[in-house]
Amino acid sequence: MPGPQVEIISANKDEAAKTVATIVAAFITDPICRYAWPAAGTYLNLMPSVTEALGGVSFELGTCFVSADFRGAALWLPPGVRPDNESLAGMMADTVSPDNQEDLFQTFEQMAHAHPAEAHWYLPTIGVDPAAQGEGIGGALMRHATERFDAEQALSYLESSNPRNISLYLRHGFEVMGEIQVGSAPLVTPMLRQPR
Repeated sequence: MPGPQVEIISANKDEAAKTVATIVAAFITDPICRYAWPAAGTYLNLMPSVTEALGGVSFELGTCFVSADFRGAALWLPPGVRPDNESLAGMMADTVSPDNQEDLFQTFEQMAHAHPAEAHWYLPTIGVDPAAQGEGIGGALMRHATERFDAEQALSYLESSNPRNISLYLRHGFEVMGEIQVGSAPLVTPMLRQPR
């Protein structure tokens, strides 16, 4: 039996703080994020800035999709738009333990090479508040985006930093392209979706 209907809207810049808070909550146990910042205080202090660097431009472009109650968010970047990698690299160089930096930076380098050469939509981050997980919000966010990509006949791409999320992406037409595993850094799974 289908669950309740989840309304998806676009968040604007005035709604960035509550959207980013949802992403911060959603990623609190994310393997890559906690490998980078294992101390809770460090993670909580840095993750809002990391989220802004990853997908903050989506607020201006109208491509930050959220559930109407802001319990889930997906910060999509349209073709030709990329995260603020310079800011991200600076934050990581200043804050990630020297013991983990080399493996983490090599992971991100391999992630950059895994992006398709063709124009594509990119999902740097999607998350649902842990208190609302399992209610269909993640699926509604993915459905909202993939319907648009199908209408545009556009490729879409993401990297899953948490193996638990791969099944969600597979259900929405993404296919595993391979695996990225460097040293002690957690596994990252690049995934690509052809339009239907």
